[in-house]
Amino acid sequence: MLMLFVVELLVLLASSSVLSIEVDTELGRVRGANLTSRLGVNFHAFRGIRYAEPPLGDLRFVNPQPVKPWSPKIFDASEDGPMCPQPWDNMTDVSEDCLRLNVYTKDLKGRRPVIVFLHPGGFYVFSGQSKYLAGPEHFMDRDCVLVSLNYRLGSLGFLATGSKEAPGNAGLKDQVLALRWIQQHIQRFGGDPDSVTLLGYSAGSISVALHMLSPMSRGLFHRGICMSAAPYGPVKYKDNDLQLAKRQAGLLKCPQESIGEMVECMRRKPYLDYVSTYNGMFEFGWNPVLNWRIVVEKDFGQERYLIESPFKTARRGDFHKVALITGITEFEFLSGAFFDLRNESIVNRYNRDWEHYASIALLLEQNSTQSRAASRVFREKYMPESLDKLEYPKSLKGMGELLSDALIGVSFHRFLQLMSPHTPIYTYLFRYKGRYTFLKNPDNQQTIGPVHHDELIYLFHVGLLIPLLKREDPENFMIELLTRMWIEFAQKGDPHNKNDEYLKGLNWPLYNAQDKGYLEIGNNLTAKSGGFFLNRYQIWEDLFPLSSFH
Repeated sequence: MLMLFVVELLVLLASSSVLSIEVDTELGRVRGANLTSRLGVNFHAFRGIRYAEPPLGDLRFVNPQPVKPWSPKIFDASEDGPMCPQPWDNMTDVSEDCLRLNVYTKDLKGRRPVIVFLHPGGFYVFSGQSKYLAGPEHFMDRDCVLVSLNYRLGSLGFLATGSKEAPGNAGLKDQVLALRWIQQHIQRFGGDPDSVTLLGYSAGSISVALHMLSPMSRGLFHRGICMSAAPYGPVKYKDNDLQLAKRQAGLLKCPQESIGEMVECMRRKPYLDYVSTYNGMFEFGWNPVLNWRIVVEKDFGQERYLIESPFKTARRGDFHKVALITGITEFEFLSGAFFDLRNESIVNRYNRDWEHYASIALLLEQNSTQSRAASRVFREKYMPESLDKLEYPKSLKGMGELLSDALIGVSFHRFLQLMSPHTPIYTYLFRYKGRYTFLKNPDNQQTIGPVHHDELIYLFHVGLLIPLLKREDPENFMIELLTRMWIEFAQKGDPHNKNDEYLKGLNWPLYNAQDKGYLEIGNNLTAKSGGFFLNRYQIWEDLFPLSSFH
């Protein structure tokens, strides 16, 4: 019996040594796990590594502090760390001690290009965890080191009172600190600190574009991939978002008059109070989608993320110039229109006072004469068939295009206009319709077409939505195409490789203002010129000319 126990113990020890891997860093030793890629390649995963001190107490709402060493202990990074506070069914998975990152690598001794994923979620939901949106199994079939990270969200990440207590942009400064961590430590994991590509989706894409402009981020990355969002919407930047801060204070039963007292009270509230008041932070439904705003920071002696309007910095060309890939999906926020139009309460609001509620949903300045007038024009131009009333399904196409342009398309188009004179850009329109999507019609389970977030299905294992796809699955070719193009770009700033079996026919033109060349990504990769959706974008330009933004 004793001999049997010893044999079992030896087997257990042997298997645990195979299942775990340890790396020495200047902060201390890190223990990770060994996993398998989509196509069966072994790789190392170090998950939930702290890159900053937990933003508790006096560290709430302000610049993050670098993590302290944990030697002589071993940091257990064998599983995902918690996500940052947000509305979530599984509250055991949420903590304010969330400033963590994941590192995935096949070879600790190499010097591979690093891809850093900045997750979507409107700056108030989601995470860089491997189990929901950012499974590494697709990228680990390619030659890279992948990093995904969490950053503070909602009021805990973006409270902006315009005062020293909460100057704003804390979540973006978290990202900067993670990028500094990568510069210091990624070589221990087989990554090349001189070849870092930021890959962001939606809120993450806005983040990548802003890192090009921020003095804090300069030199910390070398290429950018901005998917489905940019920071150049139809509202000018301010130095505070005090109105939203006071709304949060009211929901937390904190005083709203003295900013110092208000923030001090908000520092003492449990993070679960922020989670439980999320619904009350929005005007109606989940509108406005971008509720917490990025601000131009006043100088209180802190390191500032933005020191002037992004429009001004971009127009002057005084920013960190890196090669870019940027693009959008064919139907983007059709999903938002789909759920709004099927919600009787929301449709009634639109039909009762379109100009007021449309201004909120379209991210326009609220309660302004210009916004109300623009909302009327948008109704006439996008939904002439619904001038009497909005209803499903009649208004779906027009409302979907309007929300897509308001939330994504117009700022993406302006991003091209502002950046392309200064730095090389490859742009795309994603039109591939697969079996899996973030929008299925619940009435018939039909996919409508590629909407917001759908390209992520091919870059990552999106465990929230789909099983791990294999070589035999019909989506395999799209996974191969996207991950290969993105890796080529991460390696050399150019997605082409004539020696690659999947990319040998690729002809992706650089964007310029004359040809407006782009790649249409569908069942084939097709180079096109002349841009797309330009007639729709012109409606916005007539109402909110780019020249008026400084």
